[in-house]
Amino acid sequence: MKVVFLGTPEFAKTSLEAIHNSNHEVVAVVTVADKASGRGQKINQSPVKIFAVDHNIPVFQPEKLRNPEFLEELRKLNADVFVVVAFRMMPKILFEIPSKGTFNLHASLLPDYRGAAPINYAVINGEAKTGATTFFINEKIDEGNILLQEEMDILPNENAGSLHDRLMNMGANLVVKTLDGLSESSIEEKPQPEVKHPKNAYKIFKENTKIEWSKSSKEVHQFILGMSPYPTAFTTLKIGSEEKGLKIFTGKFEIQPHGKPIGSLDISKNTFKIYTADGIYYPLELQLEGKKRMDIKDFLNGFRNFEEIQMA
Repeated sequence: MKVVFLGTPEFAKTSLEAIHNSNHEVVAVVTVADKASGRGQKINQSPVKIFAVDHNIPVFQPEKLRNPEFLEELRKLNADVFVVVAFRMMPKILFEIPSKGTFNLHASLLPDYRGAAPINYAVINGEAKTGATTFFINEKIDEGNILLQEEMDILPNENAGSLHDRLMNMGANLVVKTLDGLSESSIEEKPQPEVKHPKNAYKIFKENTKIEWSKSSKEVHQFILGMSPYPTAFTTLKIGSEEKGLKIFTGKFEIQPHGKPIGSLDISKNTFKIYTADGIYYPLELQLEGKKRMDIKDFLNGFRNFEEIQMA
């Protein structure tokens, strides 16, 4: 089938590559506009664009998806289907163009974890399994009819970054299976199950990444794993008279009564403990504001006076 692919990050590029290597033909790619970033304001292209250019696939980068000229160019391609992976909200006038419809890859077992951060929240909530879903796009967010689903176990102590990469590869294969099924008319689309209280995966903002030490050790641990490596969970230290953010990427915990104030710490040249509601959390990989990411040994070696360090 002739495919127009819409996506931006590495997660999407992997699906694009899988389609390109299949029996289907990618006739065009739609991705975000190039952006200048960093001190030198270097122009950065999305991973999807880089792949498309390297493989001589036409690229569209419209500022507005309702642009009449852009829509007309897509219609001229006579694509059978549009495939969407990690893109943005699409207007009906766009997703209704192809004859076989437009489907999206979502990194959860819908209807659970609709929204922008399904991988993070599956880990934060301590789920034992997650998966990927392909579904037809409609005018509601992540609520269209399901085409295919595939489950994946979440490994013990797995962080969001590891799970992202595994789902990225599973999802790419699921996208090709979905294209094969649509081509052969062998897939029966099904409405998403009605769930009274579906688990949500709202977009994560900076204020959502602060660690709440008043929670259980297990909840704290899962929160840190679910935010690692990005956007990263943080807490705040007071070093002397100065407050500094501390990102925590990984650690371990033990459940035990301690009689210490919740959210307080013990720190020395050999150990770093933070007291939770029901135990102790031990950061193992962290990054102090203004410093690079490092393991706990190097972090502790950077201090001389431990008595001046406390939780802010």
